[in-house]
Amino acid sequence: MTEDAGKADLKEDYHRYVMRKALFTTAVLASIFIISGVALTLGGRDISFTQAYGIIWDHLTGNIPAKGTEAFYDDYAIWNVRLPRIIVGIVAGACLAVGGAAMQSAVKNPLADPYTTGISSGAVFGVSVAIVLGFGLGTSIGMYGLVLNAFIFGMVPAAVIILISRFTHSSPATLILAGVAMSYLFNAASTLLLIGTSSEKLQEAYLWQIGTLENVNWDYVPVMAIITIVGTIFMLLVSPKLNLLTTGDASAKSLGIDPETFRMVILAVLSVMTASVVGFVGIIGFIGLVSPHIVRTIIGADNKYLIPASALFGAAFLLIADLISRLIIYPGSIAVGVVMSFIGAPIFLALIIRSRKEMW
Repeated sequence: MTEDAGKADLKEDYHRYVMRKALFTTAVLASIFIISGVALTLGGRDISFTQAYGIIWDHLTGNIPAKGTEAFYDDYAIWNVRLPRIIVGIVAGACLAVGGAAMQSAVKNPLADPYTTGISSGAVFGVSVAIVLGFGLGTSIGMYGLVLNAFIFGMVPAAVIILISRFTHSSPATLILAGVAMSYLFNAASTLLLIGTSSEKLQEAYLWQIGTLENVNWDYVPVMAIITIVGTIFMLLVSPKLNLLTTGDASAKSLGIDPETFRMVILAVLSVMTASVVGFVGIIGFIGLVSPHIVRTIIGADNKYLIPASALFGAAFLLIADLISRLIIYPGSIAVGVVMSFIGAPIFLALIIRSRKEMW
């Protein structure tokens, strides 16, 4: 009888756990839908929540209004101006949150995030080189020239850290310290380049340093989306191994995993994912740091569920920050990176205060 009661309690706990995950996922998806709908109503043309989604549906089904009509201008405002910003925000938020969840598990450190490797600082240095010196690795491919510069230079610190770890058999803590060192180095180089440059060039470089979703378009989406989707699928496939890494290198080795090699593979994939986001929208902090923490407290630390849930939460988190940045009445626009820092920092401090060891 006692054994049957124990099985019943275990079954009830499991169902409660599954229900909590389902409710959390449903709530985040609903939030993304609602926040996106509200964001679609913001702009010069007065378009309601339901009208906005109706216009998107009509456009997808090929029902595009004739040029010169009011309906055509509404369609243009939604499809070509407002929707790309939302889609880029969803992709960027999901990518950074997945990177944070995977990075924290790979190095077993709650302070790790996609920028730990110094990718962001390297990308900003690449942008500064292109803006100030006029040197670009892809100047013949239009807008992608600056993005390619940011991507290539962003991969440099990651490559250095991978080489250091490979030849010195460094610990996870050493990887984070090496990333901090690379960040300081590239930040100093960027500052040196920007000293004495014109105000216009300084402002352009500054926007990359704080992160913004302004002036994005559909050309931003394909590269970001493909890399994010492929990277997320890869992280899901290796999620059992990530779970083993959180138990310690000794346990992972006993089960046939080479922790150092696997950690370097994770770092390489995360570097590409992060560079693809930073290369288009700049540095948007705290998403990869805070999102996995919040999700972990709700649904647990199993990466099989943590990674996709973090992707959804990160997307919703960035959309909220961008919506707030657009609603704030201030002389000039406020970049989403600034708003994210104001939101993320207090949340992260609260999580530190209320941190629980069983999360890991």
